[in-house]
Amino acid sequence: MPETNAKPTPYRSLRDQCLRKPDITQTRQVSFFYGKTPGGKVSYSELMKRAIDSERGRRLYGGRFATVEPVFANLRYNKGLDRFTLRGRRKVDTQWKLFCLVHNIEKLAHHGYAQ
Repeated sequence: MPETNAKPTPYRSLRDQCLRKPDITQTRQVSFFYGKTPGGKVSYSELMKRAIDSERGRRLYGGRFATVEPVFANLRYNKGLDRFTLRGRRKVDTQWKLFCLVHNIEKLAHHGYAQ
């Protein structure tokens, strides 16, 4: 095994217990994370976390976790998407996205921007 230039100290046995390979590891780097500096700019992610963690945010965000079956039912029965009329992956993908776009615009018209 390679020799190290580590000086013998009273902590040598503790060091040997902490390192996986104490014979070949000369130094160990340790980093301390103290968090963001106070008064610094708050990120958009942090602002969103705060908004969601509030009482109002929990009520609003909790309403988003509805089932997806009504979406497929709407597309199938109300919009008539029983089967795709086009062939090919790109064409089917485009047709699916158009139906989803119509569904989302209808949602905005009924519940979003119209009011």
